[in-house]
Amino acid sequence: MIVYPAIDLRRGKCVRLQQGSAQAETVFADDPPAMARHWQSLGAEWLHVVNLDGALGESAEANIDALEHILDEVSIPVQFGGGIRSVDDAQGILAMGIRRVVLGTVAVREPSVVIEALSRFGPEAVAVGIDARDGRVAIHGWLDTTEVTAVDLAHRMAKVGVRHAVYTDVARDGMLTGVNVDATAHLARRSGLGVIASGGVASLKDVESVVAHREDGIEGIIIGMALYRSVFSLPDALDIVAKGQAPC
Repeated sequence: MIVYPAIDLRRGKCVRLQQGSAQAETVFADDPPAMARHWQSLGAEWLHVVNLDGALGESAEANIDALEHILDEVSIPVQFGGGIRSVDDAQGILAMGIRRVVLGTVAVREPSVVIEALSRFGPEAVAVGIDARDGRVAIHGWLDTTEVTAVDLAHRMAKVGVRHAVYTDVARDGMLTGVNVDATAHLARRSGLGVIASGGVASLKDVESVVAHREDGIEGIIIGMALYRSVFSLPDALDIVAKGQAPC
């Protein structure tokens, strides 16, 4: 199981939003590459980077520039999502050195993009982002909620060859109210996907709970606000994961 520190980029800065709202933004760092170095120095094995401006349909030039500098500064793999709307978009991001792209809105609106990306880049380089509000998939930077259920989308994606999904409970994201572990584990069991839990991590008990459900198919956890607010440390989270995966 992998712990992914989150770096959410908006206008080239490292920020956190509450429930995806651009009106509820807190800037935590003006230097995202330095933040990436910080997480790597504390033992991070992966980073999860999000282009919030791209997800919201805004100009993302500053974020792409920040991403390039992040890749120059760290040696650990980076997972990246937000605003990737075509196979060419995915190819360009992967060519920068990103290990895995996360496709969100297109998985609902244009699943053929996911299918072609899987064919061209392989299932380890492509994940699907499943963001849900009350069980329904939210798209376009969570501005719109569809009639598609998270479980239905996960099934569809598994059938076309997707192996990895990032599942976010929108209502909990950035709120420090706890991970929706039950919904995450249910999604993993029903779909057979390796699911990365995201949204609402509030304490080390959340990390413990996710680790306890790893046999259901939860393969990782993304942590943002709790780390930025120093609720607990990244090494403490990594230690829980290491102990939880150690042979008895």
